Amino acid sequence: MVEPVQQFDVISMGRIGVDLHPHRPGVPGPRHGSSGRFLGGPAADVAVTAARLGRSTAVITRTGADSFGAYLHQTLTESGVDNRWVTRTAASATPVAGAPDLEIHTDELDYFAIRAARIFWITGTGLSAEPSRSATLAALKCRDRAATTVLELDWRPAPGGDPARTDPDEPRPHHARAPRQAYAEARPHHAEALRHAYAEALRHATVAVGDLDACEIATGVRAPHACAEALLAAGVELAVVKRGPQGVLAVHRDGTTADVPSAPVAAADGAGDGFGGALCHGLLSGWELERTVRHALTAGTPLDGALR
Repeated sequence: MVEPVQQFDVISMGRIGVDLHPHRPGVPGPRHGSSGRFLGGPAADVAVTAARLGRSTAVITRTGADSFGAYLHQTLTESGVDNRWVTRTAASATPVAGAPDLEIHTDELDYFAIRAARIFWITGTGLSAEPSRSATLAALKCRDRAATTVLELDWRPAPGGDPARTDPDEPRPHHARAPRQAYAEARPHHAEALRHAYAEALRHATVAVGDLDACEIATGVRAPHACAEALLAAGVELAVVKRGPQGVLAVHRDGTTADVPSAPVAAADGAGDGFGGALCHGLLSGWELERTVRHALTAGTPLDGALR
């Protein structure tokens, strides 16, 4: 007899990793030494936040067969996230900046579980190289726009990009080239392939989420309203444009708009952005768009429970 497929509220697929942060006075310190390691990466942030809000969650990704990989497995479990699809690969170590999620293959995916999830959240970094590009597109196609399918426009520049600018919401000098222009000039073939991959991925998603740099890579425009309109034209039902200190613009195909300014939040060690998981919670709860975005912004404070 075929066993029924477990339906998760949220399955996220993509980049996770280990973040290292120095200990700061007034923040609970690590168990050993003056710096701490934390569970990080967009896919982990989404799953952990949604789990803390009472949702059943799981992650699809890869880690190295090393102590960092073991730490990620343990911390996901302790955070209430199902890690059955977080598998180790001997081909790569687990970098501090991110796990080897680009080694996900199409034949390793549980398509029944992906299809059954109430929300499937996938990060755009998987489009940056094979074999994960094919796996990312295969996962999106199997969803066939079922329920809520979120594409996070989280892009990974090719080597040789702008290593000095690591914060996508950091204001650029007025004379600086736009990220898309600079990136396209530095790696034209990679940039063109990524734009085509984004275009195909967006056709299978119902929600697109991204900061201004990522939206610009995907759409070729940077103004927030223009980004949202371009993403809707690409096929999604809801476009969520994160504008850093200026807040979030969300536009639905039915004309509903939420333009919510950022609220001051207390910084904390432990990195991890709670926005995505809280956005999932609001969408699953059936809240109106503005309430959902405000809730997600409030939860966008750094996650605080993964310190080791």
